[in-house]
Amino acid sequence: MTLYSRFAAHVDAALDTLDLPADLDRSNVAVEPPRDAGHGDLATNAAMVLAKAARTSPRALAERIAAELGRLDAVASVAVAGPGFINMTLTDDAWRAELAGIAQAGADHGRSTAAAGQTINIEYVSANPTGPMHMGHCRGAVVGDALATLLEFAGARVIREYYVNDAGGQVDVLARSVHLRYREALGEAVAIPEGLYPGDYLVPVGRALAAEFADRFADSAEAEWLTLFRTRAVAAMMDMIRADLALLGIAHEVFASEAELQAAGKPEAAEAELRARDLVYDGVLEAPKGETPEDWEPVVLPLFRSTRFGDDQDRPIRKSTGQWTYFGADLAYHFQKAAGADALIDIWGADHAGTVKRIVAAVAALTDGRTRFDVKLIQMVRLLRGGEPVKMSKRSGNFVTLAEVVGEVGRDVVRFTMLTRRADAQMDFDFARVVEASKDNPVFYVQYAHARIASLGRRAAVAGVAAAGADLSRLDTRDLALAKLAAQFPRVVETAAATREPHRIAFYLYDLAAALHAAWNVGNDDPARRFLVEGDDGLSAARLFLVEAIGQTIRNGLTVMGVEAAWEMH
Repeated sequence: MTLYSRFAAHVDAALDTLDLPADLDRSNVAVEPPRDAGHGDLATNAAMVLAKAARTSPRALAERIAAELGRLDAVASVAVAGPGFINMTLTDDAWRAELAGIAQAGADHGRSTAAAGQTINIEYVSANPTGPMHMGHCRGAVVGDALATLLEFAGARVIREYYVNDAGGQVDVLARSVHLRYREALGEAVAIPEGLYPGDYLVPVGRALAAEFADRFADSAEAEWLTLFRTRAVAAMMDMIRADLALLGIAHEVFASEAELQAAGKPEAAEAELRARDLVYDGVLEAPKGETPEDWEPVVLPLFRSTRFGDDQDRPIRKSTGQWTYFGADLAYHFQKAAGADALIDIWGADHAGTVKRIVAAVAALTDGRTRFDVKLIQMVRLLRGGEPVKMSKRSGNFVTLAEVVGEVGRDVVRFTMLTRRADAQMDFDFARVVEASKDNPVFYVQYAHARIASLGRRAAVAGVAAAGADLSRLDTRDLALAKLAAQFPRVVETAAATREPHRIAFYLYDLAAALHAAWNVGNDDPARRFLVEGDDGLSAARLFLVEAIGQTIRNGLTVMGVEAAWEMH
């Protein structure tokens, strides 16, 4: 239970003492930090949201609630502000108790049961199995993985899933590209024609096939080797992708194959389900807008009634050839996922924004609205070096690989940086800036705060000062300002999990680090405000207890982000 949920219970108890209607809806009552820290430690909107139904004025109701809250031992003062907001200031002893609770919780500080009992499927990355991971995939990979850990931290059971798009035309192109490298491995001089994948990463795949089959398929018709080469090439690419993801500390537990999905008849089952609900019908698409091509003919296709859900036209789930459209295959895939989860989350590139509404509508139809489905759109990352665009990779042919970036700046820098902005905001990744030792670099700033705390612990050990058994009454109001920030972490976790926004953890850690650095700098000017005060082991022990709680909070937040804490800076 967080500080805020405990005080929400206090507010609820205060309301119970008042003569209010028994059926009053209290679901919108909230307890949260006030927007202006000068107004106190906690604020509640109880009077504002209940007054009308209680047939009284917000101000009058607020005064009555405030009188009850003022009786609590942990409350130093209560004030009614404006039309009826209630602001509370807690006692220093209340914050000392919070600090002790943080230390007792340790690695579980911030862990929640808010999402307990839920099974949430998060599908992320799902890059086409045609080559190594590149930086276009990186941000979605990190956001998805951090979101998965965040939801686990909030109590949910999480399924990390990767959708292998191995049924489309791109894997046939991959197979043809590998066949060319296979012939090259046999000694043939080849040129990579336009339309095939040019990257050198296919050379080892071609060599492996040449070693296994010799020249058996060198001059064979495509029909003889296409399926085999496609299977082997996809398997090799998925091995490469898994290895690339491992560089970021990412491992999926489920790899779902589109080809297997279709072979099992899952799209047909989804279509039958939607037809039974009159959400799929046979109809003719409108002619293309503008000048109609001469070869255009009206074709009867199975159409999903996406206009019922705000789309501008109904969408086909099959092509005129009878093959499934991307949308039709996606319907079946999500139907399959929903069978094993209470909620679904997809991490998509922003270029897929146009399909969100219809797939959300289709999932709602297939699950009778039982399954919450969120799509998080990820904006592209622009790679820079000292402000200049980064040149493409020679190995890949036309992109910068994830392995190259992780190899240069490190996993933790990449992961943290990808979470320093909202996922739907554009991002610049400048190789020079992300390793810069400055306040403007959040990665450095947060890690430096933790390293400073670790250094303080080492110095305290040398001086014989220990946090265990410290007398926290030695901490004054200025000291406890740090404890107030650390106590917000559980609420940040719950809010970030509810909104599916892991970047909130990075923002919070930056603010916490800034407060730690500010307090440290005050001590540089005033020896009495230092964390280790010469000649006063009791105060030093209490402040060491405080900063160790801050360090624990930073570590817990970094754990959610999938980042290791720095114990010293070089």
